[in-house]
Parts: sequence; structure tokens; C-alpha cells
Amino acid sequence: MQPNTLLDAILDEAGISHAGLAAHVNQAGRARGLALRYEHTAVARWLKGQRPRGQVPDLICEVLAVRLHRPVTLDDIGLGVPGEPSAPHGTSLSGFVERATALWRSDEQQRPHILGAPAVTGTPAVMPVWEWENPPEDVDVSRGGRHRVTPADLEMLRAARTHYEQMYRKAGGIATRTRIVGFLNAEAAPLLRGSYTDATGRQLHRATGGLVAIAGICAYDSDAHGLAQRYFHQALRLAKASGDRGLGAYVIALLVNQSLFMREYRQAVAFAEAALRAAGKHITPALACDLYAMQAKAYAHLGDGTTALSCIRRAEQAAERIRRGYEPDETGYVQPGLVNVQVAEALLSLGELVAAGEHAAAAVDNPAHDRGRVHRLAMLSTIELRRGNADNAVAIAVQMAEQARGMESQRLRDRLRAVREHLVRSGCAGTAEAAELIDGALRVPL
Repeated sequence: MQPNTLLDAILDEAGISHAGLAAHVNQAGRARGLALRYEHTAVARWLKGQRPRGQVPDLICEVLAVRLHRPVTLDDIGLGVPGEPSAPHGTSLSGFVERATALWRSDEQQRPHILGAPAVTGTPAVMPVWEWENPPEDVDVSRGGRHRVTPADLEMLRAARTHYEQMYRKAGGIATRTRIVGFLNAEAAPLLRGSYTDATGRQLHRATGGLVAIAGICAYDSDAHGLAQRYFHQALRLAKASGDRGLGAYVIALLVNQSLFMREYRQAVAFAEAALRAAGKHITPALACDLYAMQAKAYAHLGDGTTALSCIRRAEQAAERIRRGYEPDETGYVQPGLVNVQVAEALLSLGELVAAGEHAAAAVDNPAHDRGRVHRLAMLSTIELRRGNADNAVAIAVQMAEQARGMESQRLRDRLRAVREHLVRSGCAGTAEAAELIDGALRVPL
């Protein structure tokens, strides 16, 4: 049984307690000639995923519709009948908004079933990408709500995306996630339910999509992979509503990165191809560069060196076309040297140690934000050790451990642990100091 987050969220919005809902359902039942005797314990069971019997789901809709002054469907309260087609409202953009905001609320409340959910694979993982790529498009995204969305509101959302992205780069996803999820609930959710024209709505969904993507990155960085995937899927749906193909392709790049981490290499290749195909001319050189580089890593892991090298060439060609000032904010992460570290990783998988070392060294020589620098140093240390340059590997690992201080990130911890393991296994002189530094960093709980 899956907990009913939609019913939980709508009860909160209606400001109605468990006992209050039970009493109202009993009263509504009496009007239909039913003798119901529900108490707050029954409502608690419904929230845990138990489906109420008979006419009760319809009575719940009736009670909440009166309270909220709007129609409420079975899909809105998470009680649509499995296997039956949803009501039109349930599949509409407004239905999606209610589901999305219910997830944000559950995340903010740190509900265990949300935080610990595994990532889906197969058809459920592919469908959101397919739906983004294929018709139907959203013809009109306008909405009539209480609060009119203004240009100042949109500017606030864009500024928040930049703010939380910078925080993530400096402090890591664990520290940033609670902040951005709190912002989504307090600021973005009321705006999505507000009043706006189609043109304003497109901008609103684009700005919110950028924010939700960062929330997904922070969840990924916190090892909450099912949650991260749900945020990425939400960001993809928001991108579709915005009509911005480039934003959708950026979100798919995040899904490609997660697929690589989960060792779903064929899925990573397919997703990257979907982004490149569907976004077409809307793909900027920076994003194309990253997608081709990630495809190279996937092909290298699959043992297809020829195609991996072909993707590396495409990534390098795209990198040469990047023009700062002509890229959207979202692709700012594709900094000088990023393609080098991606290519180094692909070449390392192919056993091309000399070429991998050259690319990793070039990546470290380029300036990068704090987080990116840790990854680049980790890659260079690993390659130097594989090449037998133990002294260099140790010195670079010490730099990496010092650079990682103050960051709360499971992904960076993974890199630190991997480097430490390689150093200790090598048994080379001087590894004790680097291992001790890394141990010190890992000892602090997240």
C-alpha cells in the first residue's frame, strides 16, 4: 500500500482535521440515507493507502469541494480507480500541479516513503521522456486563481534558482535541499495555483521548472534517487508546458547523468539521443557538448570504443562553439574543462590512460566552481595512481580533501571514498597522510 500524499495535501489545503473529515463524511452520508460512523482512525488508514468503501470516496470529494469552493475529483484525492481512465481534470496541467505540489509538501515534511523510494526503471522511467518529446502540446496554460502572477513574481523565481544553484555548488545538495523545497512550497506552489494568462503561464512554468530541476539535483546529491527522478520528471512536464524545448533537453541531461550513476548505460544513450533529436536547433552548444560527453561515457562502459571516440569528437566540436553570454542560465554548469573531465572518465574506462591523464590535467588547469574542482581533482588522482605516479596522486588527493571541506554531498563522499580506497590499495608511500585527511572529512556526519 502506497501512502495517499494527494489526500494528505488537500486536507492540509482545506484546513480540515482527521476527526473533522470523518464527521463531515458521516453527515454527508446521512443526507444520502447512509448510517456511517467514521472516526479519525479511519481517516488515518485512508492516508496510509487504504481505499474507503462504497460511496465514501465520492462523499470525501463532496465535503472537500464545499470547503475549497471548487470541484474536487477522485483523482484529486488519490482515489481514482486503478485501471480506469482518469477524469480529464486528472490528466490536465492543473491535475499535474496538484500532484507536484503534494510531493513537495511530503518532501518538506520528510515523509519516509518519499525519501526512501527507489528510482523506477523500464517503461515508467521512459514514459515522461516520451511524453515530453511527442504530442499533444499544451495549447493554453492560462489559469484563473486568487492571486495574479506578476513579472516581479517571475523574477523572484528566476533569482531563487540562481541563488540555490550557487548554494548547491558551494555547500552541496544535502544542505541546500531543505531550503529549496521550503521555497517551492511557500512561494512557487501558490503562484502555480494563481491567476495568469497563457503568455505569463509559459514563463511561470519555465521558471518553476528550472527550480524543480535544482531540487532534483539536490535530492540526487542526497542519495534520494527515486525522489530525484520524480523531480526531474516534474521539471520535464513543466518544461513542456513552458514550450521551451531547450529547458526540456537540459532536464533530460540530468536524467542521463542519473542513468549513468545507476549504471543504466543503454538508457543514458537513449535519453541523450531523445534530447538531441527533439530539441534540435534549440540545443545550445554547451548542452550538446555535455550530452555527447555523457554518451561517450555510456558507450565506454558498454565496451563500444569506436562509438565512444566518435561521441568524444562531437563533444569537443560542440565545446568549440560555446559562446558565453549566449547560453541560458541552466547550462552555466558547462564550464571550461567540464568536457575534459567527462572525456577523461570515458578514456579511463577504455584503458587509454595517457590520453585520459592529459584531459584530466587540462580540466584541473581550468577554473571551476568549488564542487566541480573536487570532481576534477578526484579524477586526476585516480588516473595518476593507475599510471603509477603515486606521489602525484597523493598530492592531488590532499588538495581534493581540503577542497571538499564544508560541503554536504553524498556524491562527493562517494568520490572521496573511492580515491581513498585506490590509494590504500596501492600501498604506496605517503598514502597514509591523504587517507587520514579523507577519513577526517568522512567522519563528520551529514
